[in-house]
Amino acid sequence: MDILADKFYLLSIMALPFLLAVTLHEAGHAYAANALGDSTAKSQGRLSLNPFVHIDPLGTVVIPLVAVMASLPFLIGYAKPVMIQPRYFKNMRRDMIIVALAGPFGNLIVAFFCAYVLRFSLGFGAGGQDWITNTMYYGIFMNCLFMVFNLLPIPPLDGGGIVEQLLPHEAARSYRSIAPYGFFILMGIILLAKEIILVPTLFMTDLVVNLVGVPI
Repeated sequence: MDILADKFYLLSIMALPFLLAVTLHEAGHAYAANALGDSTAKSQGRLSLNPFVHIDPLGTVVIPLVAVMASLPFLIGYAKPVMIQPRYFKNMRRDMIIVALAGPFGNLIVAFFCAYVLRFSLGFGAGGQDWITNTMYYGIFMNCLFMVFNLLPIPPLDGGGIVEQLLPHEAARSYRSIAPYGFFILMGIILLAKEIILVPTLFMTDLVVNLVGVPI
């Protein structure tokens, strides 16, 4: 029973940061694409910070629940991908890179937001074991995790999309062919070489905390 209670408490401190993470990530793609001339996301109602327009039942609800209950090293999940039409961009390679970077940048914004909420909460007397303290610290960590994870140079992640735009045409096409195996590569990293993700995530978490001045 204690294990189940711990799982539910963990879910309670993860839910809000996770929802902010996937929402701002996809919204970042949508706003960047719209600013660069592609109004597809706007026409589909995705140019919004409303989490409900970005939720994917499987990726935003089922998979994260399974990840928590199975005690995976990281919480995994996703929102509905934003549709991008590169033909509307003036400089396709440059603009695709900007749009790809906008998702992880959205996560960095949320990490800083959580850090400021944590700093002010502690300043107003919140303790180290309070729900708001744990939730906001996890929000920093989770959004740094999402940023690092999505910048991995593995198709179809944002990092893979960036690498693809930097390669010559033929090399890019060969590189893109890895995408169907991307999920299995990522699961292998998560289960067998999680330090590839964890080390830079902890570095970014400490960096955000120190830049904001959160008392440690």
